[in-house]
Amino acid sequence: MTGFRITDWNDAYSNGPNIPNGSHWPDAWVTPAAAYRASAEARGSLQTDISYGPHQRNCYDLFYPASTPKGLFVFIHGGYWLALDKSYWSHLAQGAVDSGWAVAMPSYVLCPEVDISQITQMVVDAITHSASKVEGPIVISGHSAGGHLVTSMLDQHTSLPKEIQSRIAHTVSLSGVHDLRPLLRTSMNEKLQLDSYSAAVLSPALMIPVVPSRFTAWVGGGERDEFIRQSQLLSNIWRGLGAWTQCIVEPDRHHFNVIDGLMDKDSPLMKTALEF
Repeated sequence: MTGFRITDWNDAYSNGPNIPNGSHWPDAWVTPAAAYRASAEARGSLQTDISYGPHQRNCYDLFYPASTPKGLFVFIHGGYWLALDKSYWSHLAQGAVDSGWAVAMPSYVLCPEVDISQITQMVVDAITHSASKVEGPIVISGHSAGGHLVTSMLDQHTSLPKEIQSRIAHTVSLSGVHDLRPLLRTSMNEKLQLDSYSAAVLSPALMIPVVPSRFTAWVGGGERDEFIRQSQLLSNIWRGLGAWTQCIVEPDRHHFNVIDGLMDKDSPLMKTALEF
C-alpha cells in the first residue's frame, strides 16, 4: 500500500519556489495588463475605478465589447487574500470581450486589514454593482484565492441578492482553494487570522450550493498536489449535493499560466467558461 502525508504545509501551498522561473510572476503580468487597458481606453471601451464601496480598493474596471454585451463576465484575482489588485489582470479580459461579453475586474481590501469574511462580502458587493450595469447572464471566475471567493457566491446562505445569484450561469474556479482548514497550518495564517471555526464556515467544500448550479474546477497538471486535490474535492462534494460539476486538469499548466486561456476566445478554457 502506498500513501502520502503532508508534513510541510507551507511547501504544499507555495507556488513560486516550486515552479521553474517562478519568480517571473507576478511581474510578468504587469506589462500585458497595462497594454490591454491602454488599447481598451483608446477604443473607448473601458470604464476604470468604478466604486462599489467606501474603501479606495473597493473599485472595479469594466471592459466592454464592440456591440451590446451578451452578458457579464466577472474575474476575481488571487494572491492568497494578501496581495495584488485588479491592475495585474486586465489582459485576461480579452477572451471574454472578444466573445462579446462585458468583463468586470474588481480589487478588494486585503488581509490583515480585513478578514476573509469581509473580503467575501466585498466580492458580493462588486458583483452586485457591476451586474446593475450589464444585463443578461453572469459568469464568475476567480484564480487561486479568487476561486475560493467566486465559489462562495453559490452558497445557499450567501448575501448575494437572489436575483443576481439566479443570473449566474457558470462559475469557474481556476486553481481555487476550496477548503481553508489546511491553511491553519501555514505561516500565512498569521495574516489571514483564520481559526478552526472561521476556516470551516468560509470553506466552500463545507457549504451547500444553490441548485441548480453549474460549476467547473480548472487546474493545471503541473500544479502543487494540494491545488489539484482542492479542485477535485469541491467538484466531487458539490456533485453529490445536486450541482452540475466538472474538474478539468489541463496538461502542461502550472499555477501561474493556467489562467492564460482567458486571453483567447478560442481556448479550451474560454470556450468551457462560456458554455452553459
